[in-house]
Amino acid sequence: MCYHTSLARDQDYLETRFQAKFDRPHLFEPIYHHAGFSAPLHPVIANQSRQTISLFRWGLVPFWTKDEAAAGRIRTRTLNARAETIHQKPAFRAPIMTRRCLVLVDGFFEWREEAGRKYPYYITLAGGDAFALAGIWDSWPNSRTGEAVETFSIITTAANSLMERIHNTRKRMPVILDRAEEGRWLEKDLDRATIDGLLQPFDASRMQARTVSRLVSTKRANTNVPEVMQEHRYPGLSAIE
Repeated sequence: MCYHTSLARDQDYLETRFQAKFDRPHLFEPIYHHAGFSAPLHPVIANQSRQTISLFRWGLVPFWTKDEAAAGRIRTRTLNARAETIHQKPAFRAPIMTRRCLVLVDGFFEWREEAGRKYPYYITLAGGDAFALAGIWDSWPNSRTGEAVETFSIITTAANSLMERIHNTRKRMPVILDRAEEGRWLEKDLDRATIDGLLQPFDASRMQARTVSRLVSTKRANTNVPEVMQEHRYPGLSAIE
C-alpha cells in the first residue's frame, strides 16, 4: 500500500534530477504530504513524453469509465495496483503494457502497529535523493466537459525486510525503481517478463525510516507542512532494527 507521499523539492532540482521539464510549472508547489484519497495532482513522467514532468491526478480512471459519478467511485479503488494481479485487473491490464509512468517522490509515509496503536513513519532513500515509483496511467475522456483527464496508480509489491517491520500488518510497499531502470520502465515495447522483473522489492539497505508525529494523520489539520516530515520519537516504542 502507498497512499501518502511527499515531494518537497523545487522545480530546478526535479528537472535536473529527472532530465525533464515541467509542462505546467506554475501549478507545482513542493509537497510535504498529501494523500491519494483527496485525488491530488502529482508530478509524473509518462512514457508518452519522456522529457516532460506532468501533473496527473492520483487514482486511475480507465478510459472506458462511463461518467463522472463512476469515475469518482473507481479512483478511490485504483490509488494502488498490486504487482501480483496487475495483468488480470480490467482497469490495469492495458496500462501496464502500454501506459507506464514514473511517479516522482522524495519519500512516503506508512504506519506500524504495536500494542494496539499505530505509529507513522517517513521512509526515504538512504542518501535523501528524490526517486521514482513505478506507476501506470490512463486518459479518461470526460464527455460532459470534453476534457481529457490524465490519472495514475502507484504499483505495490511485497515488503522488503525494512518495510515488513514498519508496515507489519499487510506487509506491502511501493515499487521503487532503481535510478538505472527508470528509463527502461518508460520504454514502449517491454514484454511481460521484463515488466514483471522490474516490479520487485527495493533493496532495504538503501532505504531509511524515522518516526514522525501523528500530525500526518490528524483530521481537519493542514498536513501539507514541513513539520510532518520531522522526526518525532515515541517513548516505549521498540526499534525496527
